Amino acid sequence: MSGTYKMTIAGLERELPLCPLNEKIDIAAFVMFSDVELTVAAATELLKKSPYFDVIMTAESKGIPLAYEMSRQSKKPYVVARKSVKLYMSEPTTVTVKSITTAAEQKLHLSKEKAEMIKGKRVLLVDDVISTGESLIALEKLTAAADGIISGRVAVLAEGDAADRDDIIYLEKLPLFFK
Repeated sequence: MSGTYKMTIAGLERELPLCPLNEKIDIAAFVMFSDVELTVAAATELLKKSPYFDVIMTAESKGIPLAYEMSRQSKKPYVVARKSVKLYMSEPTTVTVKSITTAAEQKLHLSKEKAEMIKGKRVLLVDDVISTGESLIALEKLTAAADGIISGRVAVLAEGDAADRDDIIYLEKLPLFFK
């Protein structure tokens, strides 16, 4: 690691460790796990900015605490697209995703029961950070496969070029750090 990046998110100051993505770029690692104060504050602020929705969907991993808290505050259900098929999942729909923070290609799965939860519903796609947008594309494909309607795409941070997108809602811009 090569230092930290200090920023204010949802009114809270945080220092993010800088991690090498490759020999030319470092990224600031934003991990909401264990930071309940930040998760609650970010959920509150994102809900203020979010369009109307019936259900929240996120990809398994770092978006789960945020989706849970947004669900708790809004009293609307949430669905998690899983990284692996579980024994209890019937007739899963599967899509492939390549994320900037994950070395290998991954798959996201949505069970028939979860797909039925979003069928015909307005779905708010939620993530902690949007960077390349690959995770969002996977969530969009799962929503379409389940006949859901995307009401919006929200994240705590938009990293790099994602901050220039006009189809996402986010709280703060997160720069890339070129060496």
